[in-house]
Amino acid sequence: MEIRISPHSLEYRVIYGDTDQMGVVYHANYLRFFEASRTEYLRVRGFTYREVEEGGFMMPVAEAALKYHSPARYDDLILVETLPDPKVRVGFRFNYRIFRKETEELLVSGHTLHACMEASTGRVIRPPKDMVAKVFLDMPFIKAL
Repeated sequence: MEIRISPHSLEYRVIYGDTDQMGVVYHANYLRFFEASRTEYLRVRGFTYREVEEGGFMMPVAEAALKYHSPARYDDLILVETLPDPKVRVGFRFNYRIFRKETEELLVSGHTLHACMEASTGRVIRPPKDMVAKVFLDMPFIKAL
């Protein structure tokens, strides 16, 4: 049986500053959209990056990948979907899809992989259990991990 989980969605209106000379969203800005959606995903689940850092941990990006399907343009209303991957055990992997809201056209898909580090030593560690529980809050498959 396949379990379907609804991803977190962030709505964003593309501004001129997001675009390049060709009138499309500059490729690196999609990583900013991923970050904004991931940040709000965590906030909805009860914690912020600031609280993670105040707790003595850091979550640096160790890997980022994007696949461009179609460009977003100035004034497009886009939806950025974020969903963590429960198969990753050391750190966190977040998967993303960006759609044009009006047409539901897939624009970009990708992921980021985050290490969990002790801030004081820079040592990579397994994420604390309470952090894992919050990231996967309300996801039935977490009980099987």
